[in-house]
Amino acid sequence: MSSENHHKVAIIGSGPAGFTAGLYTGRANLNPVIFEGMQPGGQLTITTEVENYPGFESGIMGPELMDIMRKQAQRFGAKSIYTEVTEVDFSKRPFVLKTYDDVHTADAVIISTGASARLLNIESENKYMGYGVSACATCDGFFFKDLKVLVVGGGDTAMEEANFLTKFASEVTIVHRRDEFRASKIMFDRVKKNPKIKFQTSKIIKEVLGKQENGRKTMTGVLLEDTKDHSTLKVDADGLFIAIGHKPNTDLFKGVLDMDETGYLKVKPGSTYTNIPGVFAAGDVADKTYRQAVTAAGSGCMAAIDVERWLEAQE
Repeated sequence: MSSENHHKVAIIGSGPAGFTAGLYTGRANLNPVIFEGMQPGGQLTITTEVENYPGFESGIMGPELMDIMRKQAQRFGAKSIYTEVTEVDFSKRPFVLKTYDDVHTADAVIISTGASARLLNIESENKYMGYGVSACATCDGFFFKDLKVLVVGGGDTAMEEANFLTKFASEVTIVHRRDEFRASKIMFDRVKKNPKIKFQTSKIIKEVLGKQENGRKTMTGVLLEDTKDHSTLKVDADGLFIAIGHKPNTDLFKGVLDMDETGYLKVKPGSTYTNIPGVFAAGDVADKTYRQAVTAAGSGCMAAIDVERWLEAQE
């Protein structure tokens, strides 16, 4: 094991949580490495404009914001490694992290692997992601002023997003594959009372439709399929919000770290400590409630401070 593969602090995952943790641990002279993983920069790299991150008065593109954060962390000595951690051993210290072609060790680990929105897994959804298709109403709702949008899902998240979108959109249609909703009664009643909200039940989205003009893609509607008689229906819409849940990226830590039934990492209240001393969690990987760039960055800062204090106590 070469000494250059040993690190005081290893951060698994990038995004606002990982980069902020890298910035703070870098400034504390801990020379962190950030394993940026499959999607360097995280979920924000698939959003277009970010308008709700403090400090950017007229908004900023998601990928650009992540690039600025990365460079800021690197300025203080954080080093990015563009590979995925495929295996961890937290049973001994230093901790062992394996990538596809290398082995690293670390005195402390911050996990900021984030969460991924569950998607419909159809090709046309990927094609129009960021051009009408979104997985975050609070991020993108503002761009659909006076337009028609669809929300897919049947749980509380879908109801919440539909309600929120009526602040902007002229019409919101909830598309659900069953005719029963698993949303709580209070959330469903709120949606039913909203005059701007319509329903398409027992329907699935077969295809997202769109056009390309002057090199710009735009979504124009969807093709719905009835789950009972398989008939299809074309619906015009300017936006499609997918609200069928999020899945934290924690498969790597199954059986190793405490997580809830969905897979979110559990941390000690008011901290970023996991059940293994020296392993910390920040950002959406441990947050199923807020899931915003600014809250992820905040918890990245908390994790860095927790790590710095914990390492000091070890010495």
